Amino acid sequence: MTATAPELVLSGGTVHTPSGPVVADVAVRDGKILGLGSYPDAARRIDCTGLDVLPGVIDSQVHFREPGLEHKEDLETGSRAAVMGGITAVFEMPNTNPNTDTEDRVLDKLRRAHHRMYCDHAFYVGATADNAVALADLERIPGTAGVKIFMGASTGSLLVAEDEQLARVLAHGRRRVAIHAEDEARMNARKDLRVEGDPSSHPVWRDDESAMLATNRILRLAREARRPIHILHITTPAELEVIAQHRDVATCEVTPQHLTLAAEEAYPTIGTFAQMNPPIRSAAHRDGLWHWLRAGVPDVIGSDHAPHTREEKAKTYPNSPSGMPGVQTLLPLMLDHVAKGRLTLERLIDMTSSGVQRVFGLVGKGRIAVGYDADFTVVDRKGTFTVTEEWGESRCGWTPFAGMELEGRVVGTIVRGHAAMWEGELANQAQGEALRFAGAL
Repeated sequence: MTATAPELVLSGGTVHTPSGPVVADVAVRDGKILGLGSYPDAARRIDCTGLDVLPGVIDSQVHFREPGLEHKEDLETGSRAAVMGGITAVFEMPNTNPNTDTEDRVLDKLRRAHHRMYCDHAFYVGATADNAVALADLERIPGTAGVKIFMGASTGSLLVAEDEQLARVLAHGRRRVAIHAEDEARMNARKDLRVEGDPSSHPVWRDDESAMLATNRILRLAREARRPIHILHITTPAELEVIAQHRDVATCEVTPQHLTLAAEEAYPTIGTFAQMNPPIRSAAHRDGLWHWLRAGVPDVIGSDHAPHTREEKAKTYPNSPSGMPGVQTLLPLMLDHVAKGRLTLERLIDMTSSGVQRVFGLVGKGRIAVGYDADFTVVDRKGTFTVTEEWGESRCGWTPFAGMELEGRVVGTIVRGHAAMWEGELANQAQGEALRFAGAL
């Protein structure tokens, strides 16, 4: 085999390149894309005839709970769920125990993850009232996804609620800051609206205005600081309308659960298992998110994978924790939405691959192009399957989407030329490595 001969060829699939789809072979060598065309000779060949070869799907918001909360999930089990669902890379959140808010704690996560996670990975640094000055250095640690701010309390103890503290965080550093935008003061004032035993009161307590207040506040502060921000898990159409007027400083995310579930059906059917922050809202909210998605406003789709055990979720509301698993179902759910005509495959690719690269400055990821990492998500768009709890790899052992029949099946997950998953079989060895970012090299 010559020096430039491919080590792996994905042959005969419909390959989704930056120039559009083309039926071609994709050649891989040394974990990089060597070329597209016809490659009859290779050390290894995977037949993708009749399948779509997408750029590796990236989930830019997951909570894998390690360290400290491994009874819910850990980096290894979470990454198994990721690659089973076609995800080649994840950004993991800092609300662990202890919080990921110092250099030592970031480096500890990176050590735990290396070749133990099946997918590539990066870790957010949690902003606090005490570490603001250090964030400019912390965000430059190789393998960090940037800084995460919780404006409203959620799972864990990270919270930066006051404008003065927020401005201080935004003043230190340059990379895009991820924001959980719910207004802590308003939610504290409305706690008596929670109805014991009634999870449908969750979106009454954490209402539209709680989200809108926080979003308006952080947009103003970001513009004053001239700091780019990324607002996570948007749940209200009004927020997207406002964000559309602030594209100089803001990008944003929507989740599959807010695009799929509606309060009128979810709370009566699965109760506290539909509880998350920000909440699942009405069908009208869901339809409004789709309106703005078709208008091009949301930049990325993240799962906000946030598992809790079945026993924890079964507690009586409001003692039940907020959050649900989602990394394994992100792509199947969105492929089903493509099949139903709610968005194009091209728009889905933009929101899960190239859009993530663009928003966060990822190096070598997000597109099928020569020289990029050989990350591919291979799908059968005509294949159908039913979501079951047995299919799930998350340690929590449940999914709010159990029983759903979906059109669009994940066949394989290729991470830097390694088949992390193929036809439901996980690789024998995890080979995930830290992601690289233009702002942290």
